[in-house]
Amino acid sequence: MELKNSWLSYTAAQKKELEKVCSGYRNFLDEGKTERECVDFAVAAAEKAGYKNLADIIKKGTKLKSGDKVYSSYMGKTIALFNIGSEPIESGLNILGAHIDSPRMDVKQNPLYEDNELVYLDTHYYGGIKKYQWVTVPLAIHGVVVKTDGTTIDVNIGEEEDDPVFCVTDLLIHLAADQMEKKGAKVVEGENLDVLFGSMPIKTKEKEAVKAGILELLKEKYDMEERDFESAELEVVPAGKSREAGLDRSMIIGYGQDDRVCAYTSLLAFLDVKKVKRTGVCLLVDKEEIGSVGATGMQSHVFENALAEVMNAMGAYNELSLRRTLANSKMLSSDVSAAYDPLYASQFDKKNAAFFGKGIVFNKYTGARGKSGSNDANAEYFALVRSIMESNNVAYQTAELGKVDAGGGGTIAYIMSLYGMDVIDSGMAVLSMHAPWEVTSKSDIYEGYKAYKAFIEN
Repeated sequence: MELKNSWLSYTAAQKKELEKVCSGYRNFLDEGKTERECVDFAVAAAEKAGYKNLADIIKKGTKLKSGDKVYSSYMGKTIALFNIGSEPIESGLNILGAHIDSPRMDVKQNPLYEDNELVYLDTHYYGGIKKYQWVTVPLAIHGVVVKTDGTTIDVNIGEEEDDPVFCVTDLLIHLAADQMEKKGAKVVEGENLDVLFGSMPIKTKEKEAVKAGILELLKEKYDMEERDFESAELEVVPAGKSREAGLDRSMIIGYGQDDRVCAYTSLLAFLDVKKVKRTGVCLLVDKEEIGSVGATGMQSHVFENALAEVMNAMGAYNELSLRRTLANSKMLSSDVSAAYDPLYASQFDKKNAAFFGKGIVFNKYTGARGKSGSNDANAEYFALVRSIMESNNVAYQTAELGKVDAGGGGTIAYIMSLYGMDVIDSGMAVLSMHAPWEVTSKSDIYEGYKAYKAFIEN
């Protein structure tokens, strides 16, 4: 069962392809720090590859047929791409699914306040984070502000070389004796994750002069009033671009790799496949980090609705056919796995852990402790997936998310399995998962791309 490190098997040509994939991935990380930005990236890439907007197809009444390629985005936060195959769609789909939301801090609806001539933005953290990791690091603000007249203002501050950045402050070590006695979950309280936003007063105001200056800047730069925060979606994320990590440049460090490492490799592999027998789907969804809820999460009917529209445009829709199509489908639910970290070895079952350089990771089940909330793929399906990987020379490994009683996690797999389809979790191993900066292996990213491409083609 000793698995060979993938780096030892690559030819010069494969290393060149690997670097090309990873370079594109780093660009995706830098361009897509929010779910909206990821969807914009996916739409541009899809249209460049010849995909048409499903909404336009429906509006024109155009019929779809084998070989057609369409995409359907919803609320700018979720997207499904369809590559229509030569086999009847009722025989099932090959689906790649990943999520494009990541842990962060969201700006509250009434966030702006001044305290002792310092102005802050009040935030509410999103997803599972160690709150102490988010203090004293440069932060950027991405998102949209929608005014009551329907105008949408795009916001992206902190990424350019001459942009200002933001931060959450921390208590200096000289006064932190009591703080250092607290448990990790309480070292920094959620209500103290407020973003330092300004400190320069203006002369025309006697009270809250710093806040007044900030409001003037918001009006000048974004035509934004204070109440416009109420209809804004502003996400506070780490500022700066992803980087190569390690003296040998074998890794990538960057924000949001859970789960954008799976989202990008799925999208790239999907767009690289031209013709398919079974209809292929690439599904990039929102809200996984908070339970896949809401209109753009996997628990909504957004994917089912898009598939129904595709089938209707093919002249193949009825309720029974839709149900058969979903039940006959096969899916790789693509989400990251925890990479074995020797510094925290006590939390892993080393025999069933994921390692850098050993390829894409398959998690037969996830969940917590007694597999609670898990999909738990069946053996027959995993055998089929293994055969696809091995016949296409894809390096793969299996793993669990730490020791049985250490904790756990979930993905979108269990939701899709409710249709009766075959689903298994797959993805790349990540160090420092859910931290502001996460680490992945370039070789695993490359093997993930190969795996997803092989799955769609077969």
